[in-house]
Amino acid sequence: MLMKHTLEQLTQLKLSGMVQAYRRQIEQPEMDVMSFEDRFSLLVDHECMVRQNRAMEKLLRKAKLRINACFEDIDYDPKRNIDRLLIQRLATCTWLQQKQNILVSGASGTGKTFMVCAIGNAACRQGYPVNYWRITRLIQEINASKADGSYGKLLNSLRKVNVLILDDFGIQPFTADEAREILEVIEDRNQIGSTVIASQFPVDKWYDILADPTLADAILDRIVHNSHQIVLEGDSMRKKQAKQMSDQQDSSFLSQT
Repeated sequence: MLMKHTLEQLTQLKLSGMVQAYRRQIEQPEMDVMSFEDRFSLLVDHECMVRQNRAMEKLLRKAKLRINACFEDIDYDPKRNIDRLLIQRLATCTWLQQKQNILVSGASGTGKTFMVCAIGNAACRQGYPVNYWRITRLIQEINASKADGSYGKLLNSLRKVNVLILDDFGIQPFTADEAREILEVIEDRNQIGSTVIASQFPVDKWYDILADPTLADAILDRIVHNSHQIVLEGDSMRKKQAKQMSDQQDSSFLSQT
C-alpha cells in the first residue's frame, strides 16, 4: 500500500523517471542489500537522464532537421577530404559558445545536408536550440510574414536561436531584395548566435550569387571571417549509397537461390 501511494505521489509530481526507476527497484529483490542513499541516488540519476532525453527530443523536433544525421555516421573516405580532427572539435560545440559560424561547400550529392544536420544534431544533444531552413523556403516564409504582419516575430525567432542552419544557399542566384533579407537575418544574429550554411558553390564564389556587390560585401564580412570551413569532395554519396543498396539486394538474392 505504501509503495502504491509513493508511486502515485511521484506521478502527481511528474517525476516519471523516478517512477520508472522505483518500479524496477521493487521488481529486483537484490536492490534490498543497497543502502537508502545508493537507491535514492539511482532514482535521482534516472530522473535526470529522462528529463535530459526529453529536452533533447523536444529540441530535435523544433529543429526540423531534414535528415536524422550524426557525426558518428560520417563517412571518412579519403576522397571526401574531411578533416577528422576538425569534426571532433566541432562535436564539442565550443564553436557555438564562441558564436562562430560553419560554412559547408561541395558539389551536389557530396553530403552537405548530412553534414549540417549532423552539426545541428550535436548542438541539440548539448541543449542548444537549432533551426533548419532551406534558403528558398526561408525567403518564401519571410515574404509571407510581411504580408500577414508576422515579419517582426519571424526575425525575432531567427535571431534568438543558437544555431541557424541555411541549406542550399545560392541554389539559384539571389535578387537584390532577397540579398537584403539575408543581410537582415545575418546582421540580426551577428555575435549573438552561430550560423551554419551549406552551398554547392565554394565560399569564394558566393560573392557572384549575391546580386548587389555592397550587400554581398556586408553579408560575407559577417559570416566568413569568423567561421570554420568544410569543403566536401569526392563522388556523389547518393550514387554510392544506391550502389551499396543494390549490392546488398544482389547478395541477399544470391544467398536465397
